[in-house]
Amino acid sequence: MAHTPKLRGRLSVISAPSGAGKTTLVRALLARNPALKFSISYTTRPKRSSETHGVDYFFVTEAQFLEMVGRDAFLEHAKVFDHWYGTGVAHVDSLLADGSFVLLEIDWQGARQVRSRAPDSGSVFILPPSVAELERRLRGRGTDSENAIRRRLADAIADMTHWHEFDHVLINDDFDLALDRLAGIVDGSDERCRTDSPQVRAQVETLLAGSGALGTC
Repeated sequence: MAHTPKLRGRLSVISAPSGAGKTTLVRALLARNPALKFSISYTTRPKRSSETHGVDYFFVTEAQFLEMVGRDAFLEHAKVFDHWYGTGVAHVDSLLADGSFVLLEIDWQGARQVRSRAPDSGSVFILPPSVAELERRLRGRGTDSENAIRRRLADAIADMTHWHEFDHVLINDDFDLALDRLAGIVDGSDERCRTDSPQVRAQVETLLAGSGALGTC
């Protein structure tokens, strides 16, 4: 009897400025739906005692990483604070070939690289409900100096201007509602937060103008 070929999975790229709640949303989504797979990145930074190779990251030497760069083995890669990070083509492709829906959590620069290499992937940009709320969240961490907070806030505001490069934009005002919407975007059942929607664009432009925006998109 002939076997029905497995349907190929779908890659969703999720980006956000620091403080928007991206990592918390992604972790909650993975906990809610164990069938989703998280793309594990390669890195040259040293492994921490709490981390496991192949679970948290694929830990490689700089020579190994640059060899992979040379043979075009990354969907995206970048050097951050003296260490390299990258998304392996073969790793993602094996998950997609198995029919999995794959989440890739990276910054907007990496997302831009992925779009050029994997144009059939989907993308989501997560925003805070306002710049004031973003600053409150950054200050609430209580781990940074005033100068560091100001720098992080300026970087985050600059990152927010790239929202229009993504397929969907999600305003993380109500966490549970944002999680529901993110789940729908990833599985393809929710198209309400598309960036090509005039209503969504107006809402985001209001947020970026400093007035804030209630709702999730």
